[in-house]
Amino acid sequence: MKDQNQLALLASQLKGELFYTNETKDQTMLLAYSTDASVYQEKPLAVAIPADIDDIKKLIDFAQQHRITIIPRTAGTSLAGQVVGHGIIMDISRHFNGIIELNVEEQWVRVQPGVIRDDLNSYLKPFGLMFGPETSTASRAMVGGMIGNNSSGLHSIVWGDTRHNLISANVLLDDCTEVTFEAIDEAVYFKKLLLAGREGDIYRNMNELLTDPQHLSAIEAGYPKRSITRRNTGYALDILADRSAPFNMCNLLAGSEGTLAIVTEAKLKLMSLPPQELGLLCVHFADMVECMHGNVIALEHKPEASELVDKYIMDFTVGHPTYKYNRFFIEGDPQALLIVEFRGLTAAETEAKAMALKADLIARGLGYAYPYITGIEQTNLVWDVRKAGLGLIRNLPGDSQPVNLIEDCAVSPEDLPAYVRDIQKLLIEEGVHASYYAHAGAGELHIEPFVNLKTAAGKRTFRSILEKTSDLVLKYNGSLSGEHGDGRLRGEFIGKVLGEKVYKLLEEVKFIFDPQGVFNANKIVNTPPMDSHLRYDNDSNRTEIKTYFDFSKDESILRLAEKCSGSGDCRKTEITGGTMCPSFMATRDEKDTTRARANMLRQFLTNSTKKNRFDHEEIKEVMDLCLSCKGCKTECPSSVDVAKMKAEFLQHYYDEHGAGFRTKLIANFTQSQKLGSWVAPLYNFVVKNDFLSGMVKKTVGFAPKRSLPTVNGTTLTQWVKKQAVVSDAKRRVYLFSDEFTEYNDAEIGITAYKLLTALGYEVVIPKHVQSGRTYLSKGFVKEAKKIANQNIHFLKGLITDDTPLLGVEPSGIITFRDEYLSLVDDDLRVDAQKVAKNALMIDEFLLTEMKAGRIHPEQFTGTTKKIKLHGHCYQKAFHLVTVTEQVLSFPTNFSVETIPSGCCGMAGSFGYEAEHYDVSMKVAELVLLPTIRKTSSDTLIAAAGTSCRHQIKDGVGRKSYHPVEILYDALLK
Repeated sequence: MKDQNQLALLASQLKGELFYTNETKDQTMLLAYSTDASVYQEKPLAVAIPADIDDIKKLIDFAQQHRITIIPRTAGTSLAGQVVGHGIIMDISRHFNGIIELNVEEQWVRVQPGVIRDDLNSYLKPFGLMFGPETSTASRAMVGGMIGNNSSGLHSIVWGDTRHNLISANVLLDDCTEVTFEAIDEAVYFKKLLLAGREGDIYRNMNELLTDPQHLSAIEAGYPKRSITRRNTGYALDILADRSAPFNMCNLLAGSEGTLAIVTEAKLKLMSLPPQELGLLCVHFADMVECMHGNVIALEHKPEASELVDKYIMDFTVGHPTYKYNRFFIEGDPQALLIVEFRGLTAAETEAKAMALKADLIARGLGYAYPYITGIEQTNLVWDVRKAGLGLIRNLPGDSQPVNLIEDCAVSPEDLPAYVRDIQKLLIEEGVHASYYAHAGAGELHIEPFVNLKTAAGKRTFRSILEKTSDLVLKYNGSLSGEHGDGRLRGEFIGKVLGEKVYKLLEEVKFIFDPQGVFNANKIVNTPPMDSHLRYDNDSNRTEIKTYFDFSKDESILRLAEKCSGSGDCRKTEITGGTMCPSFMATRDEKDTTRARANMLRQFLTNSTKKNRFDHEEIKEVMDLCLSCKGCKTECPSSVDVAKMKAEFLQHYYDEHGAGFRTKLIANFTQSQKLGSWVAPLYNFVVKNDFLSGMVKKTVGFAPKRSLPTVNGTTLTQWVKKQAVVSDAKRRVYLFSDEFTEYNDAEIGITAYKLLTALGYEVVIPKHVQSGRTYLSKGFVKEAKKIANQNIHFLKGLITDDTPLLGVEPSGIITFRDEYLSLVDDDLRVDAQKVAKNALMIDEFLLTEMKAGRIHPEQFTGTTKKIKLHGHCYQKAFHLVTVTEQVLSFPTNFSVETIPSGCCGMAGSFGYEAEHYDVSMKVAELVLLPTIRKTSSDTLIAAAGTSCRHQIKDGVGRKSYHPVEILYDALLK
């Protein structure tokens, strides 16, 4: 159905949105929804964002009328291509995210399908309850998707999967009939068989299918052995046919991947929060098969979880900006780790369980090291390595990358040693290696072979590995899919594993529920070949792309974009926390995710026929709301640095189209502020006067509600030149006077100088130019490169371990540690690295001196003071917020609480721009501004970033202080 007029008519009837036209925004959305977290890619016919159930019904009617399919989607983290296809993708994540009813006594909750698992548990925690199933994507995985895939998670051996925690579901059938699937007794079951309409038809046809002795015999013979808890191949006819429990169509719905009905509401079974005394026995093995034998022993000790992490994943944590901090418990160079979790009412009880397992393993000669980890912060660090597995191994250089292929096959845990040995032999025969991790306790290992899908040979290997693995699954009477689903990846092999008789029954189930293929057609049954519609099928136009940044560390800008696994870490909300991705947190639009931006770059840099491959409005559209917060640089497991790629894109875009007046004005901010400082009284009068500043903002394109920055008549450099040299200083430090501190926040720079000199340090402002941050933020990379070269030329040889370069503005000083390293000329690269090593936030320097005993608590007041700290995005990206927290806590009676905020929303010029103002404020209103409004007036608000302080002032009318101001005020003078 290609008639645009018919889609236009549908769009006019929806309360929500429908994207289908050739306009840039619509094409951007279609491309953003062309992929999920799988290896598949197919452009949809349209993308719908339904506002309510009536919208969903209209979409179903339209699909029936025009014989097209609706692909229901929530977070889009499917690994088997479940939400990829040429139909109407229906994203329910934005509007169907309500928690409807909670019954604490009976321990259940009713929710809409767009509720995120971790957000739900955050809501339930005060009631002492939780929803058990937990995928590694739980910070963004939604209930609807969890039902579709029958998600399990690392504690599934105790907490169960989604199917066993799904009490009932309200669904829409293919004729828009609203029905409730729930457990029913025999009397109600027979009443269902007598119903008129689609519901009755479905029950009658399913009853006929499930009472046929030949069918039951085929089901009994074909389905995986019952000892496998993760039996998720095809539709769960084996569970539905089990009449020892009440009949519940939810058992079929769970794991059906949206192919049978549309879930509009779910009633979930809850559990009490588990005992909080938690311990992890991290067993180190020199061999993978030995580890699997250890897993069998571990299960005899009834743990809460038994999870595998292999050497590949551990190796990728080395030097990683975030996960290098998670390696504290690793001893030697293990080939495999088994992380075994125990819980108890007391620490002693928990430890006793772990030590019993340790003794058992030692007695059997299994393992070589057994560190026991306790404490919520430490155990979270351990688990984070496991959960980040797929994202971490995407950092492997080269075109051979881990692929989702045999990662979801499950066997009985006692069969794992033999199964792993067979898999290792198979992969050796295929000439590939793989990473092994995840759910050893449930018999399901995420085995990720490294395959080059950009070549014909690699695609043949891709198919061959799954074909041969399906033979092994059949050999061990295992499950082809455990929790990731069959989708379009494994559907082709279901008949082989379950038997053709069972496959015919699966086709019949699909026909009973959805004869016209309205719901997610060609998934599970009647799937296209598993090696069709791959991401790199149209990869014939790859050429070297010249860039201004040096992307050699990531191989190229295209490889950096390709590192995005699609795992959707960038879709978490402010409830989970973190910085990435602030614009998505505000808009909840897929196009505003880090994932969408990386995918858009990947698609055009791969397939564009233009000489300038960056010259596409669709890339500009997805980059528009990127705040360049740098959250993705460290929070993304694959370190997909979109801020860097955005700057590169903009420079190429300007090369083709030029830059606008406002863009140039912002980039040249330093020059305007320098001129303003010469006539500071006049300049400040204009920007403070409502009428005059209003005219300026209207002319430039700034938001009317945004205040403009003022300037200082005396710059920091001018003031410092007038100061006497400290004669008996402990050591010399160099102060970097960035463009903001020099002209707008000179008083903060002056305070920093006074603080350092009062503490006994000689402070010198070396010869340098601006940081180049304003140019980088607007994509003038060529200008930034000139500045980087100048600064490194001025500072090389001057900045050392003994004479560091200190900065008070995070975005300025951190530029030395970030962009400069891939901007400067080759002959300055080594010098840039030396400067970067010693380019410190003033907080970092002070903390080092405090720990060395060269600064004493007695030098500060003993007055009690409460402080709430908001960290700048770059501080968060470089793990420096805790440094500031420790420094501010140094005075004896100072207590500091870090606000769990992400980006403040200002992001340099972003919050000034009229078209971005609303999003800027939405970001600020997620956590930061509401927290400050609730903070008493006698508590100080600390913020190191000039943009952050400006946003706080504009947002709540409250002054916030740079940490150096608070410390200087606390100094006993």
